[in-house]
Amino acid sequence: MNHVGTQQLETSRLILRKFRIEDAPIMFQNWANDPEVTRYVTWLPHGKVSVTQSLLEEWTARYSEPDTYHWCIVDKNRKEAIGDISVVRISERDSCCEIGYCLSRQFWGQGIMTEAYSAVLKFLFETVGFHRVEAKHVDENPASGKVMKKCGMLFEGISRKAIHLLSDQSYHDLENYAILLEDWTAK
Repeated sequence: MNHVGTQQLETSRLILRKFRIEDAPIMFQNWANDPEVTRYVTWLPHGKVSVTQSLLEEWTARYSEPDTYHWCIVDKNRKEAIGDISVVRISERDSCCEIGYCLSRQFWGQGIMTEAYSAVLKFLFETVGFHRVEAKHVDENPASGKVMKKCGMLFEGISRKAIHLLSDQSYHDLENYAILLEDWTAK
């Protein structure tokens, strides 16, 4: 694989770029403090902007590592951060990675995440050289599965009670999706 780190990507409506510490206030406002956005992820809503800033300090410190892929999703019209998408796990041996993402609720249902996800898939397959990209979502969040399907990912099964969510302190099933380089190339 050709690890090149997080590179800026652009689509018709979005700029995907590295996070900056100064993104903390808008990230906090747009999604990090929203219990609806964080309902199906592994972390709780941020109670204060200082929590978001500390997280961004950790994230931005990792940009020096060539196998870090973490983008801030910026709406071109508003010129503000509206979400994030990143590689959350890499298997070098299997040339495989897993993507996770989060989007401000006011942008749900507009194809934004599908657009961002497609740009990231193109980069991961064509620039970095991954063989397989995976994603998972809590079964109670079918909208996330729709994003995966629209990007050409195939449903591969359910992992029963595989994730413990802090939002409700219970275990949930995960729906598993993946796309192979050959699937992407055939698209």
